[in-house]
Amino acid sequence: MSRAIIATVPPPGGTLFVVATPLGNLEDLSPRALRTMRQAALVACEDTRRTGNLLRNNEIQTPTTSFFEHNERWKGEQILEILRAGRDVALVSNAGTPGISDPGYRLVRDARSEGLRVVPVPGPSAVITALSVCGLPTDRFLFVGFLPPKAAARTHALQELAAEGSTLVFYESPVRIVGALADMIANLGDREAFLCREATKLHEEYVKGRLSELRALLAARGTVKGEIVLVVAGAGERPADRTESVESLYARLSAAGKTRREAVKEVARILALPARDVYRRVQKKD
Repeated sequence: MSRAIIATVPPPGGTLFVVATPLGNLEDLSPRALRTMRQAALVACEDTRRTGNLLRNNEIQTPTTSFFEHNERWKGEQILEILRAGRDVALVSNAGTPGISDPGYRLVRDARSEGLRVVPVPGPSAVITALSVCGLPTDRFLFVGFLPPKAAARTHALQELAAEGSTLVFYESPVRIVGALADMIANLGDREAFLCREATKLHEEYVKGRLSELRALLAARGTVKGEIVLVVAGAGERPADRTESVESLYARLSAAGKTRREAVKEVARILALPARDVYRRVQKKD
């Protein structure tokens, strides 16, 4: 008995390629990204001058068009028309992976809603780059992106995150980073954190410490420059005083949303005790 063969028919129109480009070091540009941008009919980018330099350095002559927050509505329709006509478009950002805290996701959404093909060309990402070297738990993390620029709204956003047990990842402006760190200390507590500044660039900087230590470091400089990713320990990972009791630490972790097993393991790790001893003590308390 023969089996029916179902052919996969590609969707009509061209393909929108979401292409990751280097954060700083040009050696991080993949051969596939180069080939995709070379073969596309158009490269849609945040800054045509910056992307134009990248293309010229790699002898790519594909035309570019700007696509950013303030022109995305009408420019997005023009890009969709090109895709509908059967031609491919490469979407890039100034650095890293498009669609993360930029309007690229709307173009992806609109292309998919029309049944057009959208394909990722993976590569550098500021979020993952920072997480990979931060030394904080990465099994669960929450990407927050940019906090609100106004103090009241920023405080409200941080208060909503105060009980979040996952590691938190923020983008922040260099002109607001010192104030943002002060607000984090006030609303999250003086947690362990990691500063990733100018990743992969000439003056890259990676510093781990308490939020207060990072704030003091940056405040002392007067002027802070560069692109910043800040990784902050979740509520359950807040550094504990080694003299804190098993019961107190267990109660705090449980209140932060940890399961009994998770809280026991974390208490054992922080206080350097056997997990079975911690379990016996909290079981008596329960």
